[in-house]
Amino acid sequence: MMLHQRFIQSAKKYGKKIAVYDQATGQDFTYSKMLIASLILKSSLAKIRGRYVGILLPTSVGCMLGVLGTLMNGKVPVMINYSTGAIENCHYAREKCHFKTILTSRKLLEKLDLEPIDHMIFVEDILSKVTLVDKLKAAAMSKLPTPILKTMVHGGSDKQISVILFTSGSEKEPKAVQLSHRNILSNVEASIQVFGISPDDSCMSMLPLYHVFGLTVNMWLPLVLGNSMVAHPNPLEYHKISSLVRKYKLTYMAATPAFFYGYLQKSEPGDFSSIRFAIAGADKLPDKVYDGFLKKHGISIFEGYGTTETSPVISTNHPGAHKIGSIGKPIPGVRVRIEDIESGETLGPDLEGKILVKGDLVMEGYLNDIEETSRRIRGGWYDTGDIGLIDKDGFLWHRGRLKRFVKVGGEMVSLVKVEDVLSHLLPKDVICCVVDIPNPTKGADVVAAVATGNFDKGKILKKLKKELPSIAVPRQFYVIDDIPMMSSGKVNFREVEKICRDLSAKGAKK
Repeated sequence: MMLHQRFIQSAKKYGKKIAVYDQATGQDFTYSKMLIASLILKSSLAKIRGRYVGILLPTSVGCMLGVLGTLMNGKVPVMINYSTGAIENCHYAREKCHFKTILTSRKLLEKLDLEPIDHMIFVEDILSKVTLVDKLKAAAMSKLPTPILKTMVHGGSDKQISVILFTSGSEKEPKAVQLSHRNILSNVEASIQVFGISPDDSCMSMLPLYHVFGLTVNMWLPLVLGNSMVAHPNPLEYHKISSLVRKYKLTYMAATPAFFYGYLQKSEPGDFSSIRFAIAGADKLPDKVYDGFLKKHGISIFEGYGTTETSPVISTNHPGAHKIGSIGKPIPGVRVRIEDIESGETLGPDLEGKILVKGDLVMEGYLNDIEETSRRIRGGWYDTGDIGLIDKDGFLWHRGRLKRFVKVGGEMVSLVKVEDVLSHLLPKDVICCVVDIPNPTKGADVVAAVATGNFDKGKILKKLKKELPSIAVPRQFYVIDDIPMMSSGKVNFREVEKICRDLSAKGAKK
C-alpha cells in the first residue's frame, strides 16, 4: 500500500481526532479536515506538468498537505532545504531532477527576505482561489467508504518513488536520494514495533521535513498510526519547543543531539514529564546531553543511527535493549554486517570495519546517477561509508565516517576519536571540530577548529599527548567564531576544512 493511502485509512478511522496542532497558522486540524484539505490540494496541483514537484515549506500542516496532495496526483515531491541558500537549493534541485514547479509560501519567502523565482506557486494563492463548490466536492468525496476513496487517488506498487531527498552535502555535493513508499513504510512499521507506539501517543514535530529524519518520524509515522502531533516550524526555538511539550503533554519526540542540547539548556524541570521516550539521531549523542536530560528530566535519550539512503533508521536503542554509547540493535527487518575495509570479508563480533545494510529500508537509488548507485549498493547491500562494529550482544557501535579517518605518516587516525577526547578536555562552553589539511610529507595534518580561543592551549595539548598517539594530536588550533553548521544540527565539515585550509595557507605566507 502507498503512504497517502495509509493516511486515508487513518483519516477515516480517526476523523474527529486532532491530527496537527499547527503552530505556523495557530489552527488545529482534525484528521477529517486534513483529508478534505489534501483532496482540495490534489485538485489544485493536478494541472502541474511533469513527474516532480518541488516543495519549499517549513514543518507545518501546509507542507504535509503539499506532500499528500502531490502523491495523490501520482507525482513525486522533491523536498528542498530552505534554511541555508534556499534559492540556490531550488536551482540545484531543478537541475538534478528536471522539473519547474515549486510549491512554497509567500510568508516563508518574506521571512527569509527572498524574492520569488519563476514557476513558484504559493499556498496562499491556492487557498484564496478555493471556492465553496471545491470545498463541498472534497467534503463529499471524503465521506466515501475507504476502499472507494483509495481508488480515487493515485494507486500502484509500493515500490514507486514517494519522495526525493538530498543528502546533507557536509562532505561532498548533495545527491538526490529516491525513497519508495515501501522504504519509508518499512521504517515506520519497525519503529512502531520497537518503541511500542500506539494511536494514543502524541508527537512533537519540529524537525525539517526536507530531511529524512523529520519526514519519516515527524510526519509519516504519526499520520500512519493516527497520532496527534504539534508541528512547529523552527527547531531552534528551544524554550518554545520545551513549553509546547509541556502544554500538549506530548509522549514522544525525536531530535538531533545539538537540538536536544538546546532544549536541555532552555527547558524548565517538568517540561518533559509527559515524554515516554526521546530519540536522538543524525549525530553522536554526547555524554553531557544524555547525562543532563537524565539528571534534569529523568529521561534517558535513546540513541539511534540511520542515513538518508535507509529511510532513515538502521538501528536504535529502545526500552528493554539499551547500551549507553552504542547506536542500538538493528530494527526488525534490517540486516547489518561489518566488512573488512581492505578485503571485503565479513567480520565477526567486536571487529571494526565498514557498516553494510540490507532490507526494505534501502533506497531505490540516486536519481540519474547509476554509477554512484552501483558503487554504494552491491547485491542489495548498502555501503553506508561508516566504520563500526557489532558486539557480542548484537549492539552496533559507530566509530565514524570512513571519510573522517585520515592517513598521517602511513597510520590511520580517527578524527572522531580526536574530536571526542578534545571535547572532554575543553571547557564545556567551547565547541570544537577536528579536520585534516594536506601535508606534502606526511599526507595530512590533524587540526582543530574551535569557537573561541579562551582556554590554555598549552595545558590542553599536554593532556592530549597523554591520551592520543603523537600523530593524532592537532598540530594547530584555528579559532572560527561561528563554526559552520548544517540545518540538521551537523557540523558542515566541508566548510570547516576549507576555512582551516585557507587559514593555514595565510599562515604559511607570513
